[in-house]
Amino acid sequence: IGNTGTYLDSPYNRYADGADLAALDLRTLVNLRAEVFHLDDSIERGIPAEVFYDRNLAGAAVLLHTGWDRFFGSAEYGINAPFLTESGASYLVQIGVQLVGIYSVNIDDTQSGGIRPAHSLLLAAGIHVVEHLTNLAELPPQGARFTAVPPKIKNFGTFPIRAFAEIA
Repeated sequence: IGNTGTYLDSPYNRYADGADLAALDLRTLVNLRAEVFHLDDSIERGIPAEVFYDRNLAGAAVLLHTGWDRFFGSAEYGINAPFLTESGASYLVQIGVQLVGIYSVNIDDTQSGGIRPAHSLLLAAGIHVVEHLTNLAELPPQGARFTAVPPKIKNFGTFPIRAFAEIA
């Protein structure tokens, strides 16, 4: 029931000893500097590390605008969806982002046969994952603040959230 609408994954979603929703520090979820990557014209499904090299992303919420919303509500939404590659996830862990959000059915490749490197790497590092974000096209690449707060529920790893950005 936790994976519906826009939702946040905590480390507990992937790791039994990871932080659950009740253990998350609000400082890692509220009023984060948003770095938005507009990738809706990409011809590649996988988002590689190279996309992120030209910005200082440490401590930021990295938001991936894929344009996938054009398929929402249709059968195409779950087919060939964009995703964050293992190299992309590794780089974001290495530079210390706080959160990664995407407009896609999943941050990992749903056609990989169950391999989930983005979830595994990000959540192991305590980096929150937000999926099914909407209206990212309306945000500038830089200058917004992002908030994504789940309810404080013990022994839950994922849950729908109210996510929003404020433009200064």
